[in-house]
Amino acid sequence: MAAGPPAYHRLMITAVHTLVYARDPEQARAFFRDVLGWPHVDAGGGWLIFKTGPSELGVHPTDEGGRAHHQISLMCDDIAATLADLKAKGAEVTQEVRNDGFGLTAVIEVPGGAGGMMLYQPRHPPAYDLD
Repeated sequence: MAAGPPAYHRLMITAVHTLVYARDPEQARAFFRDVLGWPHVDAGGGWLIFKTGPSELGVHPTDEGGRAHHQISLMCDDIAATLADLKAKGAEVTQEVRNDGFGLTAVIEVPGGAGGMMLYQPRHPPAYDLD
């Protein structure tokens, strides 16, 4: 007997919608539009919703006594080339490349008071292209 579609298909989940909160959302939206070059739709009144491409989700333990939280990370295949491209477009890098074991990481600042976002080149098998 066939197992059928994966459970996430049966749940009718169609996508992951990520939220970034910023003190100046227009400035943050301009970064995603102009620096990262992500395609978008205008949901009305300049409220841009960006296509972010494939995604995956990992669940990590908190530090001892740590507070539960969420983090958005951008993945790439070549962190040096990606950072050079982003810097040429005006991105601010707040942490240069380092080896964190699971991958090579850096942090770029999202303008508009949205904070830093990790950029990483994974050293683990990615899940975003699984069927």
